[in-house]
Amino acid sequence: MILQYFNKKESSERIKAENIYKSILIKSNIFIKDNNLIDVRDYNTSFELVTIYLIIYMQIGINLKIKNFKLINEILISLFINDLDESLRSKGIGDMSIGKYVKSYVKKFYYRLKIFPNLNNGFNKDTLNEYFKSNKLFNKKMYLLASQKIHKEYEIISKEYNQI
Repeated sequence: MILQYFNKKESSERIKAENIYKSILIKSNIFIKDNNLIDVRDYNTSFELVTIYLIIYMQIGINLKIKNFKLINEILISLFINDLDESLRSKGIGDMSIGKYVKSYVKKFYYRLKIFPNLNNGFNKDTLNEYFKSNKLFNKKMYLLASQKIHKEYEIISKEYNQI
């Protein structure tokens, strides 16, 4: 009887994490399609935006002290890594080298997680602007506008997080 409780509890976090990940993918695709801020629209651009949204969702979960946020964040990272694997395979990368590619993207993700402005302190349009300059994701003269748009997205996500 106790095992059913733990399995049920874990599955509710998994469902929440899957809904969050779907939201991340939708928001990043909309951002790519609806903005002229991005020069190149390729796999790396998509990776960068998904990474930004993933970090924001993870940090919001921590800041809002969402119940079982650690488990939700672990599931989010797992979903992200599985998505990397599947998308790289669909690009034609074979079984022999897929691990190397996934590992390099996971390293990039953790590096970005380390340098991304923390939502508790220092998360504003200026720190985002500096992050985007170092990232080189957006057009050179559009860093500030991109920072404003991502910051606005953060505010929206913060309000919607509990409803996901």
